Amino acid sequence: MISLTDTPEEAEFRAEARDWLRANVPGPLPSGDTRDGFAAHLHWERALFDAGWAVVSWPRRYGGRDASLWQWLIFEEEYYAAGAPQRVTQNGIFLLAPTLFEFGTAEQQDTLLPRMAAAQDLWCQGWSEPGAGSDLAAITSRAEAVDGGWRLNGQKTWTTRGAFSTHLFGLFRTDPAAARHRGLTYFLVPLDADGVTVRGFGRLDGDEGFAEVFFDNVHVPADAVLGDPGNGWKVAMSTTGSERGLTLRSPGRFLHTAQRLVALAAAQGDRLRPAVRERVTRAWLNARAYQLFTLNQVTDLVEGRAPGARSSLNKLFWSRLDIELHEIALELLGGEAVLDSPWTRGFQFSLAGPIYAGTNEIQRNIVAERVLGLPRA
Repeated sequence: MISLTDTPEEAEFRAEARDWLRANVPGPLPSGDTRDGFAAHLHWERALFDAGWAVVSWPRRYGGRDASLWQWLIFEEEYYAAGAPQRVTQNGIFLLAPTLFEFGTAEQQDTLLPRMAAAQDLWCQGWSEPGAGSDLAAITSRAEAVDGGWRLNGQKTWTTRGAFSTHLFGLFRTDPAAARHRGLTYFLVPLDADGVTVRGFGRLDGDEGFAEVFFDNVHVPADAVLGDPGNGWKVAMSTTGSERGLTLRSPGRFLHTAQRLVALAAAQGDRLRPAVRERVTRAWLNARAYQLFTLNQVTDLVEGRAPGARSSLNKLFWSRLDIELHEIALELLGGEAVLDSPWTRGFQFSLAGPIYAGTNEIQRNIVAERVLGLPRA
């Protein structure tokens, strides 16, 4: 049975986190997808680490607090309630780190995790390629075994914050003759290696963090492989489970946005139309429903049951919820909405939700086939 009431230990943890965040959260920072904004966010990330709040659920030897998953959810709630900045280290600490804990060697964990927690190594994700977006198994970047390691060639694109990162994790094809989902290997690559070219490019909103990354006979050592050679698909599915599930999008994020939406609606007083009031209410309930769903998932995780394909349900729900919350807000603001406001920028970002972490069309297929057991179309 799930208890919705904090234990005394959890209440103490919540109070400590709330007090520290209230005292230390900076004012609004520039977008973390710009060079100046990224630098400002890194200053915040390192302040979090110095105070022991960067990765609360990790072991202390890696910079964490040995907090439980329940306490991590509490911290996330307090983090967003305090209006704290976006985590520009999220690709490392929320996506790669869980995979390192599952598949990494002791040496990889001891070497990489402390630097990741301290925002010394900054990771980007090398999934998409010009001919492989939603279909990850279609990648053509390749790796060949050579004396002392591997030689990488190919191109990755749509690499979020790749222009500012120091390292990349991604899939490369090591056996071209193998079936599509086989013969893939998961690599950890420093972006300052000889033969790596990082080419940043601007988005329509002016942010410049996206990058294309080119590999031209890049040599990496044997220990740059995460998991076993040829087993990259299984390792990558662990990462995508984190990306689609609660690790990347904790309920605290949406609970805070829903509360902001309620406050925005309340400010309209008698001018608030009944139909819009109903939409606001439903959106708030959906945010709470997502919180309860993730509490159930954490119960499973604590009891040793992995979410597997059910993480696609998370992704479908939170990506649509994010759009819904921001669409209603812009409707409430009407002509008062401005292009460079938190609500407007949040709406622009929410529109990418059904695309990144695997398009929602693909997630519906996964849910249909692997959760509901329906036959392939």
